[in-house]
Amino acid sequence: MSDVALLDANVLYPAPIRDILLQLAVEDVFWGRWTADIHEEWIEALLRNEPHRERMALERTRDLMNQATRDALITGYEALINCLELPDPNDRHVLAAAIVGRCDVIVTQNLQDFPTEIVSLFGIEVQHP
Repeated sequence: MSDVALLDANVLYPAPIRDILLQLAVEDVFWGRWTADIHEEWIEALLRNEPHRERMALERTRDLMNQATRDALITGYEALINCLELPDPNDRHVLAAAIVGRCDVIVTQNLQDFPTEIVSLFGIEVQHP
């Protein structure tokens, strides 16, 4: 079985990285997972930084991502968020989703926000794309 990887918003934000990761997930190199909150985070960041973008187009990308991969959307992690401690409290939802989604790895560009001594307690690694 391939590794289960939670893809953080910052690796879904840049289209080239998102496209490569999605292609690998579609080809079952790994099982790519995310949440509705992670989707909203990368979509909001793109709209904020590139105001010419249209929300509907980005939401279509989100929907296509959800359809193209097997059981990618993680739900039911919200109750765990406030029980977790991370350097950036805004990243707790990512770790909570990785725990509930039984992910082996969190793929993020912000390695420092997910200290090994914390995430390893849950059997999770953190990797840069």
